[in-house]
Amino acid sequence: MEEEKTIGSSRVELNENNIENATEETRNVKDKIEDPKVGMMFNSIDDIMKYYTRYGKEKGFAVAKRSSKKGDDGEVRYVTIACNRAGKPRNRSSNPLKLQSESKTDCKAQLRAVLCPDGKWILNAMVLDHNHGLSPSRTRYYKCNRLLEPHAKKRFASNDKADIRMKKNLKSFVVEAGGHENLSFVEKDCRNKLSCLHLREGDVAAMQDFFLKMQVDNSDFFYTMDFNENGRLRNVFWADARSRATFKEFGDVVMFDTTYLVNKYDIPFAHFVGVNHHGQSTLLGCGLISNEDTETFTWLFQTWLKCMFGCPPCAIITDHDKAMKKAIEIVFPKARHRWCLSHIMEKLSKKLRGYKEYESIKICMQNAVYDSLTKGEFEESWGKFVEKYKLESNEWLLGLYDERRRWVPAFVKDMFWAGMSTTKQGESMHAFFDGYINLKTALKQFLDQYELAIAKKVANENNEDFNSFNLCIPCITHYEMEKQFQSAYTIAKFKEFQQELIGNICCNLFSCKKGTVFSEYELREDVSLGERHRPAIFSVYVNEDTNEVNCNCRLFEFRGILCRHQIMVFIHREVYRIPDKYILKRWSKTVIRSHNKVRISYDNWFVKPEAQRYDKMCKDFFEVANLAADSEDRCEKVMAQIQELKREFENEEGVCGRNKPI
Repeated sequence: MEEEKTIGSSRVELNENNIENATEETRNVKDKIEDPKVGMMFNSIDDIMKYYTRYGKEKGFAVAKRSSKKGDDGEVRYVTIACNRAGKPRNRSSNPLKLQSESKTDCKAQLRAVLCPDGKWILNAMVLDHNHGLSPSRTRYYKCNRLLEPHAKKRFASNDKADIRMKKNLKSFVVEAGGHENLSFVEKDCRNKLSCLHLREGDVAAMQDFFLKMQVDNSDFFYTMDFNENGRLRNVFWADARSRATFKEFGDVVMFDTTYLVNKYDIPFAHFVGVNHHGQSTLLGCGLISNEDTETFTWLFQTWLKCMFGCPPCAIITDHDKAMKKAIEIVFPKARHRWCLSHIMEKLSKKLRGYKEYESIKICMQNAVYDSLTKGEFEESWGKFVEKYKLESNEWLLGLYDERRRWVPAFVKDMFWAGMSTTKQGESMHAFFDGYINLKTALKQFLDQYELAIAKKVANENNEDFNSFNLCIPCITHYEMEKQFQSAYTIAKFKEFQQELIGNICCNLFSCKKGTVFSEYELREDVSLGERHRPAIFSVYVNEDTNEVNCNCRLFEFRGILCRHQIMVFIHREVYRIPDKYILKRWSKTVIRSHNKVRISYDNWFVKPEAQRYDKMCKDFFEVANLAADSEDRCEKVMAQIQELKREFENEEGVCGRNKPI
């Protein structure tokens, strides 16, 4: 049975039996923290957290930030900090004979504060009573009260470098402190704070050999190693020459994934992935990181940005993670950040399983997310869903709603995401190294598997390039627009256009409002929602001067493919040849991609005629450059001839067009 709270519950009387403790007891009374009162002022939310944490440590409970609400200006204006045992207990185990431990007791103890006009915070409501026992002597175990001092952290790191085991390392601190109960940290804190990669013998050497080999075989290979203050390897990043060249072509939209852990030491493996002109995933860099915190992600993103010539992506997709979010705001402040929808929906069981009507809640939430075609529809459906199941106080759902612009399909489809879909069938790209690494893969094995995985991806892209050059998907209509896309797009993207062209049969144009500058068309479509169908109204706006066509379904903005509604309006207006702005270079099969010219070791580069010619020219270019570098006149002469050749070849390419070999 837990001990009852004792601090402040009795008066200390001095006599011959306790006079030795008088000084210590007096010090405790002096250091006693003031009880919370309505009207107390604080400079920030952090100050409120620090105060309530100290108060909880004295009284015998732990605290946690419960919820916060933003005003119309997006600034946080209300905050609730509660006992960490707030919330209803939930049984997340599917096996009734193997129930998991649960700390939640639906405790109501909390502080509520509101932001004042002068920027300070004032406590405006509170509940001080707890529905569970309090134990001041046990508060050291709560995470919010554990602290690893800098000197202790440095000593742990030094001992770890000397190969002193963690248990012996910790034992020395226990002896010095006079027992475990006098330590301000636990063993887990020590392991988390060492901030280095826990590699097995030979891993570092294998990594260095791998990097040296890649530098020899790959022109422009990039790698960097990050060491902590004790010289221990903390983080690693690398990108081969092909990945760097690929970024120039397909680095506008990037997915950052930390799905995999390499070897039994749980080293987080992170990689950056883009989408090529066939809709296939393509690697844009890899990293091994010691922690998954904001500081580490910031280092990784900054390193990747430097590797990619200082050009940030326009959009980035990550897991639902606060540390990643903060790092992206620091390194890519102008990039649009979206959360992976599947990662959020996979959390439904963990977050909501404790509710009696879980299955109904799950279906209702999925319908609100997936079936809402507009922002207004989502707002209405979400509101009804939350009200129906009385979920207004669920902090996870509150947080998701506040950040709905980062993950809800109706809110993210207003910009280009390169086909990284938000539909049920494929919310996110599959992990790039599927089938090549798993939780049991050792680092040495991974470095071998890396080249095999990349080689397979390159082979897949080359195969699709050949198919798009050699094969042709027949047109299903007589419209010239279909022939346009047939000749311009890769097979995969032409098929997507054809699906929209076929989708016309589900649409009906029923309204047209003509204007001198803009005209509005309304179409009714029988929309498929899984096994269900429902009618939906879409609006298409046409600029009469430029023939620009915009639809509120936003498919073109989101995927770069003309939607069926735009196609129907073009046909209705007898515009059978689509304006060039709707034919994206990104999906073109006729563009010569620069990354295909990069020398790499895993793609049989040396057997390709174009590769041999490329290397031959580069060798002579370097010799000419060496001869001309010492003279300004020679340099200008070389540059003039290069520019003349460049103009000549560009003119030839324009005449040859799509008949030029790929």
